[in-house]
Amino acid sequence: MTGREALAYLALKYKGNWDKMVEGVKAHEDFDSKEAEEAVHAIPCSYLTLIDKAYPEAFKHCYRPPLVLFYYGDISLINEEARCVSYVGSREASGYGIAMAEKLASGLAKEGFIIVSGLAMGIDAAATKAALDVGGKAVGFLGSGIDLCYPSASQELYERLKTEGLVLSEYPYQTPPDREHFPQRNRMVAAVSKGVIVGEASKKSGTLITVGYALGFTKEIGCVPYPAGAESACNILIKEGAQMIEDLDDANLLMGYQPQGSRPG
Repeated sequence: MTGREALAYLALKYKGNWDKMVEGVKAHEDFDSKEAEEAVHAIPCSYLTLIDKAYPEAFKHCYRPPLVLFYYGDISLINEEARCVSYVGSREASGYGIAMAEKLASGLAKEGFIIVSGLAMGIDAAATKAALDVGGKAVGFLGSGIDLCYPSASQELYERLKTEGLVLSEYPYQTPPDREHFPQRNRMVAAVSKGVIVGEASKKSGTLITVGYALGFTKEIGCVPYPAGAESACNILIKEGAQMIEDLDDANLLMGYQPQGSRPG
């Protein structure tokens, strides 16, 4: 059994639990090679391990780098950090938040940027769908096993990403979602992109976990502004130095891009 197959088997055995997998590696854990090989060969999707040459550069210096990435679609989409922009936000999104997500994500996708999200309902789903609907590319990270789309409301987007983009998880097939998985997923959403746009978030939103990781990775942060008194985490982040994203020009500037004919910087 090769080293990459051993890592894949540990992922299967421990349901993608990073700590247990690391312990297994350090202890040179012994297991039935025939049983392990059969289990690995039965994996229905593609996968990359930390020791593969094709392992994404973005994760090599990431906090708790995923030991195994299970995926469907075009893995090369996360190889160019400068083209990836994470668009994330509230699950219970307002009409304004959805409209801005659709406008900004579709505009960025038309200009060749790749929209990255956690594939949650609300802002994430709206941005992902908008990118795909204009023929652009999108990437979705799951907090569940690679074969299990959670939430189920994103199933159609999940299926589209398999062929029109990329869907990934560090959790193997048949792994149910767990509340501890989603913060771990958020670190990957933050790691692969040059910039993160927060489309909407409350002061207690899980989106702020993604922002925290992004700041730790020294990523660019942009936020869609909200009315005064809206109890918006976006407004707080803008006060603290995040770039205000009012339109596509602002989003382009966040990504270090100024299309010909746009307003001067």
